[in-house]
Amino acid sequence: MRRPRLLLALAVTATTLAGGLAVASRSDTADAAVGPITWQDEFNAAAGTPVNTGKWTAEIGGSGWGNNERQYYTNSTSNAVHDGAGNLVITARRENPGNFQCHYGRCEYTSARLITSNKFSQAYGKFEARIKIPRGQGIWPAFWMLGQDFGQVGWPNSGEIDIMENVGKEPNTVYGTVHGPGYSGGAGITGSRNIGRPLADDFHTYGIEWSPNLIRWFLDGAEYHRITPANLGGNRWVFDKPHFLLLNVAVGGNWPGYPDATTQFPQQMLVDYVRVNSWTNGTPPATTAPTTRPPTTAPTTRPPTTPPTTPPSTTRPPTTAPTTAPTTAPPSGTAWTPYTAYSAGQVVTHNGVRYQVRQSHTSLPGWEPPNVLALFLPL
Repeated sequence: MRRPRLLLALAVTATTLAGGLAVASRSDTADAAVGPITWQDEFNAAAGTPVNTGKWTAEIGGSGWGNNERQYYTNSTSNAVHDGAGNLVITARRENPGNFQCHYGRCEYTSARLITSNKFSQAYGKFEARIKIPRGQGIWPAFWMLGQDFGQVGWPNSGEIDIMENVGKEPNTVYGTVHGPGYSGGAGITGSRNIGRPLADDFHTYGIEWSPNLIRWFLDGAEYHRITPANLGGNRWVFDKPHFLLLNVAVGGNWPGYPDATTQFPQQMLVDYVRVNSWTNGTPPATTAPTTRPPTTAPTTRPPTTPPTTPPSTTRPPTTAPTTAPTTAPPSGTAWTPYTAYSAGQVVTHNGVRYQVRQSHTSLPGWEPPNVLALFLPL
């Protein structure tokens, strides 16, 4: 029953975004409550420097990531690198020099997806990035967060906060969304702002201010969306625990559609900085609604439809169902193959290297043992 869910999301959007056309700035109370920076990456390394692995992990694979995406995420500087001008550059390319295999066959595109899981997470505060997004049909940049506990409780119970999403077919519009139990996928609660010109033309700041029982979204310092537990229709509020950060550029998917003849490659997302602040003395900003709202348009398409399974991470690979029925568990010591049910403790070989299976799973193309060490222990 997707239609009632979509109507609920749109109704909440209309309620939270209704109001005048004057741009609302953050209140003095909110400014005063912003405390010290607790985590940041200014991306000031020399040109050609890889991402800081003390802060970020590059996820790898081409499983479709639950959304039928077409790219293969790599850890190569071809896809994520410092430009020497104060930016991180995530590049989506129409190429496959490594002959990577995706869920649909040989991958057509490569890109990067960076996460701070197990390196940094925080509950509450100000989370902001200054970004120049890419453009084009089928291009899907995002700056977002997942609950640090999702490896234990699963998605959407972990919570997901999408600070910034854009789809190339709607070049003027930024989306801010939350997903949780009872309001995930097509029922995610979303707000948006249409600025009347392509967001990809310039750098913009995208952020949230998150306090107990309140999340507010900002574009260039102006609030355009907010939610509280009252917006959840009686469903559970799960935004009371640490979340980690993600940056990625996807190519294709259920929501954005797929590249066409108008899409130019490579496409780059430039990130000037990512900064996280705490609240002064733990005090959140005032929760009174601003008297005016920035101009906005209600979303004409639903937010990204992530399946109701655990999203990919460094601790668990994507749980996309195989397109071919899995075989029974092979004898220990045999060569790794896709679409095979493996049990914890089994030993497999791949390219002459032996690996022990860490946890039971059914393999998919792109999950070769060296690519998903969360599942395989080299021996």
